[in-house]
Amino acid sequence: MLDGFIYYVIVTIVALAGGFAAGFYLRRYLIRADIRKQEQKVDSMLEDAEKKASGVVLVAKDEALELRNSALAEIEQSRVALRREEQHLQGRREKLDSRQERLEQRENNLNRRQSTLDKKQNQLTALVDEQEVALERVAGLSREEAKKELLANVEDEVRKDMARVIREVEAETKEKADDRARKIIVDAIQRMASDQVAEVTVSTVPLPSDDMKGRVIGRNGRNIRAFEQAAGVDVVVDDTPEAITVSCFNPIRREIARRAMERLVVDGRIHPARIEKVIRDSEKEVDRIVREAGEQAAYDAGVPGLHPEIIKILGRLKFRTSYGQNQLSHAVESARLAALMAEDLGANADVSRAGGLLHDIGKAVDFEVEGTHAGIGSDILRRYGVSTKVIHCVESHHHEVEQETVESVLVEAADAISGARPGARRESLEFYLKRIHALEDIAKSFKGVAESYAIQAGREIRIIVKPDDIDDLATIQLSRDIARTVEENLEYPGQIKVTVIRETRAEEYAK
Repeated sequence: MLDGFIYYVIVTIVALAGGFAAGFYLRRYLIRADIRKQEQKVDSMLEDAEKKASGVVLVAKDEALELRNSALAEIEQSRVALRREEQHLQGRREKLDSRQERLEQRENNLNRRQSTLDKKQNQLTALVDEQEVALERVAGLSREEAKKELLANVEDEVRKDMARVIREVEAETKEKADDRARKIIVDAIQRMASDQVAEVTVSTVPLPSDDMKGRVIGRNGRNIRAFEQAAGVDVVVDDTPEAITVSCFNPIRREIARRAMERLVVDGRIHPARIEKVIRDSEKEVDRIVREAGEQAAYDAGVPGLHPEIIKILGRLKFRTSYGQNQLSHAVESARLAALMAEDLGANADVSRAGGLLHDIGKAVDFEVEGTHAGIGSDILRRYGVSTKVIHCVESHHHEVEQETVESVLVEAADAISGARPGARRESLEFYLKRIHALEDIAKSFKGVAESYAIQAGREIRIIVKPDDIDDLATIQLSRDIARTVEENLEYPGQIKVTVIRETRAEEYAK
């Protein structure tokens, strides 16, 4: 059994070894056969490649030959073009040489002509000098003197022409402007109704009888002294029957004193203690009236939103007059006029209205503060935050500040219309005569003025100048200078027209 198993194992091993050996040789044979096939394939591919390469080389040689032939043809063409260009350039060079020769010849000719002209110029200069010397000898004037005289004559003619043109332009402009302004002003006045004569605050207190004067004075004058000290006014007791006069520069104090005196006279109990109480009551009453007057004025003018202090200061104008015109009524009237004109011109009506209402607010306190009423008023308005445009209308309505807006001009115009309309203002004969004389004296103070006449109740001044001292152009400047001086030195209602007249008269007698 054991020997049979060993024999079986050995046979199996030999069989396996033989199988492995047969497989190995068979695999080796197959691999070699595959390699021979691949080599044959590669050889075939190489033969094909060599055939294709030989064909490509032939094609490349043909193309290279064609390119060479084409290049040779282009080179030949370029040589031909270059030869033509050289021939063309040669021709141009010959032409330029010929032209240069002609230019040189012309330059020589010009040099010869210039030399000849220089000689002639020198001869002409010498002749002109000789003629100038001869003319100076004949005329008796040097060249500079003759030039000055000629310039003076030309300047005189030019000034005359300028004056004529300026007059024509100003006349045309004024005519158009006057028509337009007249229409706007007339429309504004027609559309606004107001009293012709404003109320005038009086300071006369009527008495029931002359016996009351003694009671007002009191024993040894104690009552009148107590009244004057408490009210800050002067009481004038004169020979006027059944009346006494209260005098004070401050219109508010004068009004308080007037009301207090009327109460004392009606009550009949006049003694120092009673006087002080009545004056305090009158102060409260006037404060209330001032506030209500300011509120009513702002309402009538259509200017809401004003500061309470401005309302109070504005109301004080109720007791202030200028040339007899109540200033609060004047302010309301100016506000309405300025607003109407602003609406016609397309300007800011609200600014114009406020500027017209507040333009004279400084007059309410100008007796307490130094300065012009325009400057004082603008300071008050700045203090309470009023619009800068409105402040500009106030401070420029008397040209203390240059006007920069249409609204400021309208406020000035409204102020003049309100003060200059018939019945608006009154002034005493003495003050009127002083103003007339002052107006004529201002005009006569200018050099070259022969006579001056104030006409139209002081609304116009006509000035006759010396024609030898003032020419036509200077008359225009003279009228402006006189108008500016009048504005700076005189106080007057409305406006004053300045007319300068220059005429030359020639007289001769037939014998």
